[in-house]
Amino acid sequence: MVAKFIKFRVVEPEKQDWIRGYEAAARYQKREGDLEVPYEHLEGAYPLGRWLSDQRRALRAGQMDGKRAKDLETLGIVWDTADAQFAENLAAARAYFAEAGTLAAPRHATALDKPVGQWLTNIRKADGLGEDPVRAERRAEQLTAVDKEWNPAVLGWSVDWQRHHVVLKALLDDGALQASCPG
Repeated sequence: MVAKFIKFRVVEPEKQDWIRGYEAAARYQKREGDLEVPYEHLEGAYPLGRWLSDQRRALRAGQMDGKRAKDLETLGIVWDTADAQFAENLAAARAYFAEAGTLAAPRHATALDKPVGQWLTNIRKADGLGEDPVRAERRAEQLTAVDKEWNPAVLGWSVDWQRHHVVLKALLDDGALQASCPG
């Protein structure tokens, strides 16, 4: 922190807002261990969540100095929060699939403390994987790698039908139905 202080205040003087934002981010990161800051979060009186959002926007627009980007990366900023959130939810979907054998989860289903059922319901909607077609295709491929039938509507049937199909298949695979059926 001392080296950063000297760098910002003596060697490379910066705008006061940048310094306040960076220092607030450093305090948050030291206390929380990450920079996953909600947009509305205030660090003291400083609007840190909004400031970080502004920094992401500046980077995307090509308006951020490379040193600033590097300094924020050192603190652990996540530049694309949508992809980071998708990755967390995808991990929860994998955990759910490992247990249930399907991604046809009911809305109330959770995995890894994430509302995976509601998330899957949302991403099955139009533009649920994002408006960018390249990003949406990449996300669909990641979901298909977990469960090729993750979006039953595309295949022509409902999520409810998919759930029943998975249960029936499991019963057949286990031989439970064959053992209970007469001769």
